[in-house]
Amino acid sequence: MSRRAALEALTEWEDTSRYAEEILAGLAKKYQLSSSDRALATDILYGTIRNLFLLDGIIDELRRGNIKPDTRDLLRIGLYQIFLSEIAEHAAVNETVSLARKHERGLVNAILRNSLRKKSALEKEIPKWSLEDRFSHPGELIDRWVNAFGKEETVQLLEWNNRPPQNYARINDLAGSAPGGPGERGLDEALNRVRSETEQGMIGDDYPGFFAFDGAPNRDWIEQGLIYVQDPSTSHACRLLDPKPGETILDACAAPGGKAAYLAALMNNEGSIIATDNSAHRLKRTKENLDRLGVKNTTLLEHDWISGESHDTRYDAILLDAPCSNTGVMRRRVDVRWRLQTSDITRHAELQKRLLDSVKEVLKPGGRIIYSTCSIDPEENENVAEASGLKVEKTISSLPWRDGFDGAYAVLLRST
Repeated sequence: MSRRAALEALTEWEDTSRYAEEILAGLAKKYQLSSSDRALATDILYGTIRNLFLLDGIIDELRRGNIKPDTRDLLRIGLYQIFLSEIAEHAAVNETVSLARKHERGLVNAILRNSLRKKSALEKEIPKWSLEDRFSHPGELIDRWVNAFGKEETVQLLEWNNRPPQNYARINDLAGSAPGGPGERGLDEALNRVRSETEQGMIGDDYPGFFAFDGAPNRDWIEQGLIYVQDPSTSHACRLLDPKPGETILDACAAPGGKAAYLAALMNNEGSIIATDNSAHRLKRTKENLDRLGVKNTTLLEHDWISGESHDTRYDAILLDAPCSNTGVMRRRVDVRWRLQTSDITRHAELQKRLLDSVKEVLKPGGRIIYSTCSIDPEENENVAEASGLKVEKTISSLPWRDGFDGAYAVLLRST
C-alpha cells in the first residue's frame, strides 16, 4: 500500500493546492499504514516531488510522444525508486507495474525495464543537463541564487534541497511543569535518561540541548514535554535576543510556539512573554504546545500587527520571526519550490517591513528587536533590517551548504 498511497498523494498534490504532508497523512490513515510503510510512502512521494524535472527528463529520454498524466505520475515514482533510492530494482519495477491499469501495464513495464538497460548511460548524461533539469528547481530561483551566492554555492544548495532532511529535537528543561510531564521530583531522572539516550546525537556546545535522531521521534518524550522537534538553526534568534528572567518580552508571530518555549526555557519560566498571532486556530495549537512543554510565563494574545490595532504594553525586547518565503527550508518543505515565485519574495519583504515598523512602536526606549526569518534571500533579510531605521548590532545567519542546518537569518536591532 505504500506505493499506492504515494501515487495517489502525488496525483492529488498536482491537482490541488494542498500540502504533500497533509495529503499523505490522510492517505496513511485511510490505508492504515504501519510506521515502516508510511516511511516508505513518504520517501517515494517526497523524493519524487523533489526531482520532478529530472524524472520527466528521464521519461522523455525513454519515451517519445505524449504520455497521459496518470501514467507519467506512475513512471515518476517508478523511476525515482530505480535512479534515486536504495530500493531493489526488481521490486521497484514489479511493484510499480502492479499499480498500473491493465491497458497500460505493458507500456509502464517496457519503459521501466528499458530504464534499467539505459541507466548507466543516462547517469553519465544527466550531469550535462541544465541545473534546472538536473536539480528540479525553477530557473528563476536558480538565477537569483547564482547572482546572490555564485554558481558553486548554488549547486551545493540545490544538492542540499534534494536530500531528505535530518531530524533534530531540543531537550526541554521545563518539562517538570508540564501537565503530562514527569513532575518536578522526577524531572532530573527523566532528563538524565533523555540525555543519556541521545548523547551520540548531540550537536555540540554551540547548540546546547539539541540532538539529531533518525526515524520517528520518541512519542512518550514528546507527550511528556521532554523534547520538542526543532531544527538547531531556530535557536539563533532566541539566543541572540538573550532574554533575562525579569524582562517583558514580545513574541510577535509566535505560532506554533517553538521559539516562545525556548525563550521561556532561557528565562527559567520567569519574567513575562506575550505571544501573539493573528490566527485563533494557530494560537490554539500554540497553547497546546506550550502547555505540553511546561511553559508558565507566557500569555497568548490574538493580534494583527498590520491592522493598526492599539497595543498598550511596552516591551524590553521583541522577537519578530516574520512570515517569509521559506527558501532556507526547502529541503524540509517539499512544496515550496513549486509554489514560490520571485514576486512572492518581494511581497514578503514588503510585509516584513510593515511588521517591523509596527512592532518597533511598542519597544521601550533603548530596547532591542530580533528580526528573523527562515529565508536565505537578502531582500527579506539584510534589506529589511537596513530599512528599519534601527541600529544593526549583530547578525547571525545559517546557510545550509555551509553550516549543515536549515537556512535562517537573525539580526539584533536596537532603538536609538
